[in-house]
Amino acid sequence: MVDVGSKSATHRVAVAQGLIHMQPATLELVTAGTAKKGDVLGVARLAGIMAAKKTSDLIPLCHPIALTRVTVDFEVLSPTHTIRCVATAETVGPTGVEMEALTAVQVALLTIYDMCKAADRGMTITDVKLLEKHGGKSGSFVAG
Repeated sequence: MVDVGSKSATHRVAVAQGLIHMQPATLELVTAGTAKKGDVLGVARLAGIMAAKKTSDLIPLCHPIALTRVTVDFEVLSPTHTIRCVATAETVGPTGVEMEALTAVQVALLTIYDMCKAADRGMTITDVKLLEKHGGKSGSFVAG
């Protein structure tokens, strides 16, 4: 692991996003709340938050971080039969939270896939990326 012991504790925020594309009928199951496994977006939100908290257990050499806030939000993009997931992770500490935000997005989208795979095995997860990060010595990054 990288030594972060001499770095200053600062407020750090990272925002990541990803998309899951599906058939129109699958999106209807999600939005109507009629998927066989239950409330897809509610479960996916919880899974994303839990994943952010476990990032250091999943990613080798990733520091365990005391998260102060994690949010996972969804936007249904009906014309393209897509759900957009945006995760925000925050901490006050010596290292950033980019990996936590990205992990939250990935696991939330994988949870949607898992809960809907009986109806649509052709779903695709795309465009997972860091949108922005703030705090720390390197300052801010905002994707262009």
